[in-house]
Amino acid sequence: MVAMTDQKPGSGGAGSSIGGLQRSSAVEGIQDKVPERIVSGAKTALTAYGQATSRFRPLPDFLVIGTKKGGTTSMMSWLIDHPHVMRMFPRFQRRKSPHYFDINYARGEAWYRAHFPTRAARSLHARRTGVHPLVGEASPYYMFHPTAARRIHETIPDAKLIALLREPGSRAYSNYWDRVATGNEDLPTFEAALDAEAERLSSVSDESLRAPDAYSFDHDHHSYLARGRYAEQLRPIFDIVGRERVLVLAADGMFKDAQGTFDRVQDFLGLPAEPVPLRARNERSEKYPPIAPTTRERLTSYYAPHNRDLFELLGQDFGWL
Repeated sequence: MVAMTDQKPGSGGAGSSIGGLQRSSAVEGIQDKVPERIVSGAKTALTAYGQATSRFRPLPDFLVIGTKKGGTTSMMSWLIDHPHVMRMFPRFQRRKSPHYFDINYARGEAWYRAHFPTRAARSLHARRTGVHPLVGEASPYYMFHPTAARRIHETIPDAKLIALLREPGSRAYSNYWDRVATGNEDLPTFEAALDAEAERLSSVSDESLRAPDAYSFDHDHHSYLARGRYAEQLRPIFDIVGRERVLVLAADGMFKDAQGTFDRVQDFLGLPAEPVPLRARNERSEKYPPIAPTTRERLTSYYAPHNRDLFELLGQDFGWL
């Protein structure tokens, strides 16, 4: 049985900040001083307005699809700082995703469209700058969710996808501590979480997540090893969406050569090259302990065949072996 929750992560309407990028201190300061009933009322009004005008709101041009703890927040932050990438609606809240193709698919396309700028706003930008703006969103669950690729292709077949892949052992370890920090992991050690993963995911299958309203908390939050098996996630995406529409980047090199990486992204999306402040975002201030050598050896052994499969699929070796 797929676990259902009363409110799924990222299930707020247009204007919700769940799962979003960090808000500016100015916005936070204003919202902290406004009574909750007024804030709630404003969000309800924005949601209603967005959906009422959804037919005038084009779907996004690109999606950053993964991986979790692989730099998706940083990449999306860089992109929305680009002068020709428009923010989601409402623009004062720096959201990165409404989580439509993974968690909120049952809400329907009109709900999804409500999160993006209107066609008139896009046209105004084009007239002012001479450049047609792009709009996008980012959910690291899109790459891992078994039905997201099909949903994306059926809804926005011309969209371009960006996948950031981090060395899977480090990704899994970072993912565990992130889940601890957010209160979504109660096992006391990373090793215990690895040992429990198979049992936690035993009742979850591609079929069980196919229904528009299906959701598994364990699949979303406790898939530390599984999310690092990148080839088995990318192969169906290539088949469904088309290899030419997917840009795959090594997150490990993203911050070693941030400008070079972002230049590739701008070129892939057809954006004019512009200077953008390229700094890491969404990093936890509290540092976690170093991984145990025996656990690192366990992960290296586990991922070796999966990494070889990935490098063969991509025709590129990221040096993780």
